[in-house]
Amino acid sequence: MQIPEQQNLLDELVFLLKKGNAHVSFNDAIQDIPFDDLGKKAPGLPYSIWQIAEHIRITQKDILDFSANENYKELNWPADYWPHAAVPENKAAWDNCIKQINADLDAFIGLLTNSTNIFKPFEHGTGQSMLREAMLIADHTSYHTGEIIVLRRLLGNWKN
Repeated sequence: MQIPEQQNLLDELVFLLKKGNAHVSFNDAIQDIPFDDLGKKAPGLPYSIWQIAEHIRITQKDILDFSANENYKELNWPADYWPHAAVPENKAAWDNCIKQINADLDAFIGLLTNSTNIFKPFEHGTGQSMLREAMLIADHTSYHTGEIIVLRRLLGNWKN
């Protein structure tokens, strides 16, 4: 049983992970992107929307794996965290990326909300806890969501 303050913290973390609080959520940022724009890069920017979304997927999956698995195997930075192709193979690849981001986020939220102590460091880590990993996912996704919005603005397909 959670004390009220801990439950309030969990509720706020879940809201932050799903909705974004003071910024646009990931799901709102990717709404109605023309498929042809997913692989475009703006001048001076190194990544396409597809690469950013795939990076979010890969990184979030890695954080989920670390949080759930005491036998976690570290990925190689940066090679394992960024896709090489600027364009998704097809619409199904894009749809799968988005579906996986949401499914992995739901799985992480399940771990978070079922954790007996979100402050306790993982035995297999170097001081990380469920709280830290939740904030890491929120921070990382928020940062790259902002990049997606900037790229959409530069490509002329952002709604605002």
